[in-house]
Amino acid sequence: MPAPLNVTAYTGGENVSSARFRVRQYVRPLANFGVSLDERWPALTSYPPRAKFLRPAWFAATLAQRLAQVTAARGSDAVLFQKELVSTLPTLEGLVRRPCLVDIDDSIHLFRDGWAARRLAALADIVIVGNEWLADVWRQWSGAVEVLPTAIDTERHALSPLPRKPVIGWIGLGSNLHYLTAIAPALARVVERFPETTIAVCSDKKPNLLGLPISYVPWSADAEAPFLSSISIGIMPLSDGLWERGKCAFKMLQYMSTGRPCVVSPAFMNAKILREGDVGLSAVTCEEWTEALCSLLSDRAAAQEMGQAGRKLAVENYSVNVLAPRFAAQLRRLA
Repeated sequence: MPAPLNVTAYTGGENVSSARFRVRQYVRPLANFGVSLDERWPALTSYPPRAKFLRPAWFAATLAQRLAQVTAARGSDAVLFQKELVSTLPTLEGLVRRPCLVDIDDSIHLFRDGWAARRLAALADIVIVGNEWLADVWRQWSGAVEVLPTAIDTERHALSPLPRKPVIGWIGLGSNLHYLTAIAPALARVVERFPETTIAVCSDKKPNLLGLPISYVPWSADAEAPFLSSISIGIMPLSDGLWERGKCAFKMLQYMSTGRPCVVSPAFMNAKILREGDVGLSAVTCEEWTEALCSLLSDRAAAQEMGQAGRKLAVENYSVNVLAPRFAAQLRRLA
């Protein structure tokens, strides 16, 4: 067993997806490799409140807490920054005098003309990104960029049988509901052809999809696994833009982990996974969304086969158990 390695990880908040899935779910697996991961986040999260008048107080409180966290972590062997300490801004990162790994799973370089991204890259001994498109971007500023996909816990999200009645499911943040709204006309056509179909949504915000049979599940960490097991097909619509190219297909992996076929927009990482196995269908136009969903609803056997293929691919290529050794190796490189 190699010498213990103590790493302090700075993440954006308790319920922030990137913190949960790119850092926190690795704590136990990394311990098996002698890596102790101590995660720290600000009480108010690193993201500003929507109300602008609250932002000065939020910024002062968050910066003060981050300063205390940075000072307290001086005894660690290395540090991990999951994006910036304060969203979109370079602040106190340079005060950390330890080997540094920066983890990126979004197109944060699009904010403020890449100011914070360039600063993070200059500080980092290693930059880990969630897909190859992000890797190409960050290689402009760093010579030590590695790709580590976002992992799915395939033991927590177990394979389960499809429900008797068809349920099309979407899970995600309320700030991303506009992607779902964009395909509402296609969903309406699908429900017209298959009247028993329900549209299930798990989010921190209730969707506004008038005229559709919506089943809303308020998001919580405990609600995720039961929700994924309750749906027949998972969907991940996206726009075709630079922000979307930086996404790491995590919704898709969540659906796959429970054996659900998926219909997704062919954004960068989504398209890559579709090329790796017959796990779902891609769609861009309203007509393509309609036909893809209807084809899976009309052929339950084909849907089950895709779901099983998706589960196999998730376990073999994207599970925590598979990716934890790679993550541990990168952290050990810092030492």
